[in-house]
Amino acid sequence: MPVSAIPSPRPPIAIPNTAQEVLGEAEHDALCAEITALLRAEDAVLVAHYYTSPEIQALADATGGHVSDSLDMARFGHDHAASTLVVAGVRFMGETAKILNPEKRVLMPDLAAECSLDLGCPADEFSTFCDAHPDRTVVVYANTSAAVKARADWMVTSGSALDVVNHLKDRGEKILWAPDRYLGDYVQNETGADMLLWNGACVVHEEFKGEELHALRRAHPEARVLVHPESPRAVIEQADYVGSTSGLINEVRMARATEFIVATDRGIFHKMREAAPGKVLIEAPTAGRSATCQSCAACPWMAMNGLRKLRDALRDGRNTIEVPAAVAARARRPIARLLDFAAARRQEVYGNNDA
Repeated sequence: MPVSAIPSPRPPIAIPNTAQEVLGEAEHDALCAEITALLRAEDAVLVAHYYTSPEIQALADATGGHVSDSLDMARFGHDHAASTLVVAGVRFMGETAKILNPEKRVLMPDLAAECSLDLGCPADEFSTFCDAHPDRTVVVYANTSAAVKARADWMVTSGSALDVVNHLKDRGEKILWAPDRYLGDYVQNETGADMLLWNGACVVHEEFKGEELHALRRAHPEARVLVHPESPRAVIEQADYVGSTSGLINEVRMARATEFIVATDRGIFHKMREAAPGKVLIEAPTAGRSATCQSCAACPWMAMNGLRKLRDALRDGRNTIEVPAAVAARARRPIARLLDFAAARRQEVYGNNDA
């Protein structure tokens, strides 16, 4: 089946001019000690995404928190006894945590930490698009707002998308997919499903360049190429392995290769190095003749998560995530459908998303 996309391109997303927090050793250590004490005092646990800074990820691990993808972060928060979840990531991750943990307080270091996929799929416009195609089953990626999830029939992660779409295809269903057109194109190409795609993209993954990757592969002929499926087709077609964030980390751990070219946010290198010390990790190119390098393999919104802001959120009780009850109830349904689908097949859907 051919892939269709929403016909008109969306306005460009404004990219924030952010830089990762830089701290001296003394301030870093003092902040970590203060945050650790605040987590205990506030009955809180820190959950962080793979794309946050190594300092944030290390603190989450050191304080009994968790580093993973957005759905697994929410799952961990649900299972943990803490009454407050501190979500280091982007806003839709905080919303997902709140949807699955409505009784808990959810804080974030910075509520302005958004996601280009979320921003590029406004709920009102998306709802109108869905209304224009009532014959299609609405499948949305985890990287969407609570309001967009509330309009969906299914939510998927990058690790579960192929299985869910194959399931729907086998039932004869046509699909309306949002928001990432590259991930949608990959899923359609792998499954052959009839899919109508929203015209969204991740500013990080969209910038990986096929031509420049080909040149880098020539310079590193023994390197194994690992690609997240939010990347353009010209990049995916050169991959030795295509997979979710956790899948990419596991591939570095398990593969015999000692050198890897990695096409996803470079924040993941922290967990890759923990999983496979001594292996060589090379960033896939975002620079070159065809590049703009707005993100340069690092999400500018993830960079808004820093230790100072994390301390302030905990100390002052600021940046609370709230999701209206009616929206949360509707958004919980497509998430539950995914979890039930995976449970029926004894599949693991946690730890296989992206941001």
